[in-house]
Amino acid sequence: MRATLLFLILPFLISCTTDKSKSSEDASANSSSEEKPEGMVWIPGGEFIMGSDELDTYEHERPAHRVKVKGFWMDETEVTNELFKIFTEATHYITTAERKPVWEELRKQLPPDTPKPPDSVLMPGSLVFHAPTQPVMSNDYTLWWEWKTGVDWKHPEGPQSNLDGKWNHPVVHVSYEDALAYATWAGKRLPTEAEWEFASRGGKEQQRYSWGNDVNPQGKFMANTFQGSFPANNLKEDGFEGSAPVKTFPANEYGLYDMIGNVWEWTSDWYDANYFETLARNALTENPKGPEKSFDPNEPYAHKRVTKGGSFLCANNYCLNYRPSARQGTAFDSGLSHIGFRCVKD
Repeated sequence: MRATLLFLILPFLISCTTDKSKSSEDASANSSSEEKPEGMVWIPGGEFIMGSDELDTYEHERPAHRVKVKGFWMDETEVTNELFKIFTEATHYITTAERKPVWEELRKQLPPDTPKPPDSVLMPGSLVFHAPTQPVMSNDYTLWWEWKTGVDWKHPEGPQSNLDGKWNHPVVHVSYEDALAYATWAGKRLPTEAEWEFASRGGKEQQRYSWGNDVNPQGKFMANTFQGSFPANNLKEDGFEGSAPVKTFPANEYGLYDMIGNVWEWTSDWYDANYFETLARNALTENPKGPEKSFDPNEPYAHKRVTKGGSFLCANNYCLNYRPSARQGTAFDSGLSHIGFRCVKD
């Protein structure tokens, strides 16, 4: 968020101020005497093909490669505003978006010659999506993302907004650090990218979506995504302009809701655009935990974690990321309108 903020506003400053097979061993764990954690479902371990070689996918999803993961418990839904409120009240935790940015930390993710912005700009806040009033070029995200002070998980649209009617929506404007803090408090952890993708596929080998190969089987919407021409014309055919309450759309075969769409979800892996090329050298990789460091050729100074699943802002004409294999790198200190998380437990 903080480094992204500067990329968005620096041009203005300069001009104005001179994230299936089931093994018998893992499957047996499901019938163990361990008590089922509340709100979680068991994901049996197994082997699967991670990534995608389909022509209409993104290069950093390739090449597809074989991976094996152990079984684990996973939250059946994204962490909601209500659950996050319980956490913050119990711990008095202050999220990244509620803290004043520290320039010494920000500059680590920016080119060395980046000028320090005025202190008036280094204020607590986050990035909020706002739809343009007319069609725009889809290669300039500054036309629909706006930095707002006073935006945080409790005030998702601005300092005057609140969570009335949204307590069962996924919490947003949370950074990787915020998600990790919640997971640690809850006695859980964030999923690896491999665990997340395995779970999202719901036992379906190499199908395009979590539910099959048809985006809307028999005309039924299976996830909260963007219908229409992004970013200016949202037809809201699935009933939602923004996030939806958890469990609104059908669960996958493992009983997980909103693994596709609604909000992007943090994983524990660093993002490296070329990481899958490394894994593909192995016949089988067991329990990969991601690369040792982040690398995005488009933003080489940024420190990014993998986020998965797409969101309510993914559309056919702009972002085909509402698929299990889809992935993106998100700055670890970013909080946005469409990024949340869920946890796992060994």
